[in-house]
Amino acid sequence: MAKSPFLESIRLILRTKHYSIQTEKSYLVWIKRFILFNNKRHPKDMGEQEVSLFLTHLAVERRVTSSTQNLALCAIVFMYKHAFNRELTLLDDTVRAKPPKRVPTVLSKEEATLIIDKMKSPYDLMFRLLFGSGMRKAELLRLRIKDIDFAAHSIYVFRGKGRKDRITVLPRSVVDDVKHQIEKVKQVHDKDLADGEGKTSLPSGLARKYPYAITDFKWQYLFPASVRCKHPTDGYYCRHHLHWTALSKVLRAAVREVGIMKHVTAHTFRHSFATQLLLNGVDIRTVQELLGHSDLKTTQIYTHVIGQHSSGVNSPVD
Repeated sequence: MAKSPFLESIRLILRTKHYSIQTEKSYLVWIKRFILFNNKRHPKDMGEQEVSLFLTHLAVERRVTSSTQNLALCAIVFMYKHAFNRELTLLDDTVRAKPPKRVPTVLSKEEATLIIDKMKSPYDLMFRLLFGSGMRKAELLRLRIKDIDFAAHSIYVFRGKGRKDRITVLPRSVVDDVKHQIEKVKQVHDKDLADGEGKTSLPSGLARKYPYAITDFKWQYLFPASVRCKHPTDGYYCRHHLHWTALSKVLRAAVREVGIMKHVTAHTFRHSFATQLLLNGVDIRTVQELLGHSDLKTTQIYTHVIGQHSSGVNSPVD
């Protein structure tokens, strides 16, 4: 099937600006849906009216969530801003999907430990890091050897959500396990080098700036994939990190085995990290910094989770 020259031009812009592959895929899907919704008219011939009708269609007829509608809007805004140098202003009658007011699901320390203990290496270590450092799943998967600072008991998170860097805590209880994981990565890397390979996956701009880094051990992923694959943009064969679906599969099996009736995802461990810190008396601004939240209001949602426990309120039945 022939590729759309216009969509390929958007792909090139996304890659030039170093957006992630996942963001690239999502943006292109929503731009294509926007074009198809408007009977394949070229976006340069459309504007606010067509965008507002599309977003209203998503909210009213498709009944998408607010996050899905916002993703579609971000994709379309990106297209007009960078492909046509136009800033969009939504019309007042645009129907916006209402975000639900949800309280995050959290695990107690005992529940988290029960789940993790049912996992095999390296997944048990990966979830201990999620629970012990508050990283997002994608941030954990993108960790490289160089990002671990044993002396300062810190983890450097580069280009996290919002393309922001931050430092979070390396749990002392996992230090030996992390060192053992690094030794296993070294064995894999040495074998790859002996096979004439040994390349890791790097963003295109970084690979050009630091060509030596592709085979440098410190740039290898802490949790590498079991097989080598083709780099999605540069075409060379490399060892990427583990795929996120592997974590989800292992987690589902562990939760099922333990018998916990909560809806548990990898992100639940991040929520649990925050609530445990607050329950232990850690200042909320410190928690905000460790989580990488720009707005304190985002962190304050966890005070609602622990509020009933920290204020000493008892049920009338009790």
